Amino acid sequence: MSVPTRRRRWFTVCALTASAALVALPPAAASGRGTSPFGARTLAQLAKERERSVGAMSPHLSADDDDGNEADEIAEGADQYAEARTSPGVVAPGAYGAAWRDLGHLRSTGGGWRTITDLPYDSDDPRYRDIDSNSSGGSGNVTGRMAAIAADDDGYVYAGSAGGGVWRSRTGGGHWRPISDRLPAQSTGALALDGAGRLWLGTGEATTNADAYLGSGVYVLTHPHHGTFSARSRVGGDELESTSIHELRFGGGKVWAATSEGVWSHSTQRLSGPWKLEFAPNPDFLPGGSQAEDPDAPYKNIANDIAIDPKDPSKVVLAVGWRSGDDYNGFYTRVNGVWTRISSGLGDLPADAENVGNVTFARSADGSRYYAIDQSPEQLNTNPDSGLEGIYVSKSGSPTGPWTKIADYKGLAADNSALTSPGYMPGVQAWYNQFLAVDPADAQHVYAGLEEVYETKDGGGSWSTVGPYWNFGFSCWSIDPAKQTGDCNPTTHSDQHGVAIGRSHGKSFVYVGNDGGVYKRPVNGAQDASGHATDWTSLNDGTIDTLQYYSVGIGRDPGHGGLAVTGGLQDNGQSVLRGDDKVMGSDFGGDGGDTLTDPANGCNIAQEYVYLAVQVTQNCAVNDGSWVTDPSKATSYSVAPPDNATSEARFIAPLAADMKNGDVWVAGGRHIWVQSHGYAIRSGKEWTGVHDLGAGRTATAVAASGGKIYAAWCGPCNNQGFARGIAVGNADGTGWHDISLPVDGTVPNRYLSGFAVDPKNADHVFLAVNGFSRHWTEGPGAGVGHVFESTDGGTTWKDISANLPDVPTNSALVTADGGLAVATDLGVVYRAPGRTAWERVGSLPAVAVLQLKTSPDGGTLYAATHGRGIATVKVRSLR
Repeated sequence: MSVPTRRRRWFTVCALTASAALVALPPAAASGRGTSPFGARTLAQLAKERERSVGAMSPHLSADDDDGNEADEIAEGADQYAEARTSPGVVAPGAYGAAWRDLGHLRSTGGGWRTITDLPYDSDDPRYRDIDSNSSGGSGNVTGRMAAIAADDDGYVYAGSAGGGVWRSRTGGGHWRPISDRLPAQSTGALALDGAGRLWLGTGEATTNADAYLGSGVYVLTHPHHGTFSARSRVGGDELESTSIHELRFGGGKVWAATSEGVWSHSTQRLSGPWKLEFAPNPDFLPGGSQAEDPDAPYKNIANDIAIDPKDPSKVVLAVGWRSGDDYNGFYTRVNGVWTRISSGLGDLPADAENVGNVTFARSADGSRYYAIDQSPEQLNTNPDSGLEGIYVSKSGSPTGPWTKIADYKGLAADNSALTSPGYMPGVQAWYNQFLAVDPADAQHVYAGLEEVYETKDGGGSWSTVGPYWNFGFSCWSIDPAKQTGDCNPTTHSDQHGVAIGRSHGKSFVYVGNDGGVYKRPVNGAQDASGHATDWTSLNDGTIDTLQYYSVGIGRDPGHGGLAVTGGLQDNGQSVLRGDDKVMGSDFGGDGGDTLTDPANGCNIAQEYVYLAVQVTQNCAVNDGSWVTDPSKATSYSVAPPDNATSEARFIAPLAADMKNGDVWVAGGRHIWVQSHGYAIRSGKEWTGVHDLGAGRTATAVAASGGKIYAAWCGPCNNQGFARGIAVGNADGTGWHDISLPVDGTVPNRYLSGFAVDPKNADHVFLAVNGFSRHWTEGPGAGVGHVFESTDGGTTWKDISANLPDVPTNSALVTADGGLAVATDLGVVYRAPGRTAWERVGSLPAVAVLQLKTSPDGGTLYAATHGRGIATVKVRSLR
């Protein structure tokens, strides 16, 4: 992967920041921090960066392209997340399933995990209204991303999360319980209730975003009010393993699955037997095909949705296509038994490949109408404002149309949207954010989800933005800590993914799932004069913990007792849990990457945003918003190293404190940066570059102890010539040198994801290696093993993987007694002092653990999971 040559805007992986027009600050406010509230970057700046990026885009992109052509930085994040797990080649299907089985065969340590984030997380907590927070935006209580929702008429609601499994509420929302913990995949693509009341789960999130995981197939729960999913409930064989499933649709006695590997079908009556491949536009790129190892293979057979004619189930329309554009994109139907592209006759709905991207269908209960959202690759590649082609209706009720356009991005923006700035308007992320639902009682009453939630009650003649992106920018908004969001009504979190309509206690509700969890309102709810809903309720009551952490930090809590625990999250900023809290707050907005927390004072915090943007606070960012009128009262500061400005850092870039001196920090982009002012740093100018990794290279991991620094890098970072290496040197800039790691050497030619330095000896270091071994990975030098040890400062390495399952490994940590804990994509493993064999720690679901830390006294291990919050276990129990 080539390093981008300029900044672009970042999308859904991060929460946006408020418009520069929101608050006019005195010039002094610009010193060391942003000039407008709520985040490190303003909406106007992001829009300009997107506008600059559009002219360089090409219409046929693959996921490897990272030379400034892709408009969406979330897409770049997606590339990078996948690169860590696939480079230097393509991973064969079944890798995660095999790893999960092997993990289950490991002996278990003593002790069990305790979740500490299973309490409400208030994104509008009035304690944290500093300049880099999104508090008072109106989203209220949040949790991790929800990819799919289902609901029935008996008050049961089912929420499928991006990485934390499926959850059930028996009370119309709230009081949630997990129901898929026994499955080998916790990533949700689709949820659907069939006519018999069975709940169908398609695993593998289909949003092609930065942290979407593949799944293990489709499962069915016959009695969803009471049962839980099990591996035995899988439908068919292993045909859909290692795919992502966008939608499940029913018709003609079949369930249809739109997947990343084409469209498949299966009988809904006889659940055994294999799935049938109905259509794949490029079958040679499927597993086992002649081009299956091509780097573009994962993007050659993407199916987004299926529309089945309610009057004649034999009439089926497939929406197929890669969101950035490919020749196969389009709508297909059977003609004389052969799947054929529809070339005309759709009316306003495009038929050409350039304008058919991600598509979502919805039909009315009475069969009189079909609706569709269409994202256009051409719009994505050329329009700085939006990727939305439009929202459409087929008044014939047939998915073959004719279709009439009933909304475009300009019209939606004019309906009191919060997204009215050029460069960031409704549908700008339509490839990532889409849902549609029709009121079962009214074929003209429709809910549509993009970045925001829209509602029409007249079949698209007029629209209301009932769930604006946030309340910043509206005249009703104020930062008043006595109110949640001034005089505005609560809204939903941004970035919509799933929707369902159900009944509870005799009333109909619409349920929406987005990057902040689950929300509901009455189907025929109230609106204010602007068309914004007045009656959204957050259902994220703390019993549903699907928070997606990248990092965790722990320190003693001054004035509150106990510990302050912080962590960086996907699209939910940084959470902060004080020693006596009953509700978590959010002190930084956007995406949270790495977290540095002072063990002696947990309110000394550095929080990484994306691309090595860093903010620092020395009071947990407690602020009542008074900085708006008095800039000197701001308590967080932007201190990004220079590689942030030049785009020479990865989406989630490495940041670490020296183990022996917490005032010395190391950050990695193309360069290795060091600063020695600790949490008193106030400017990015205080960083010193101590080593240049070289053009085209970027750091993937850093660690420091007693002034000695280890830095891992990749470049290129994709499977087009993937290369990796390690540089070692000192914090004062001396002694830097590259370690020789030949492709055929002991350390595999895969992504180097983390170091763990022995606290007693800086020359004794462990290395965590991501991806899968050569048994699964087709690529030069993929090698074997995931954990390596050096006793000579990194000069030579020994594979100590032993019985460790072949699973992507993200980080490692040496415990105070000399044990070694390792975080993997499927949980945590541990090697006791003096032993060589690995044991499984506790019984976490199949959730990725990205970082491990210990408490200040070393007695408790903290795991930052990417889908099930933060969990702890006592170190002494592991022996």
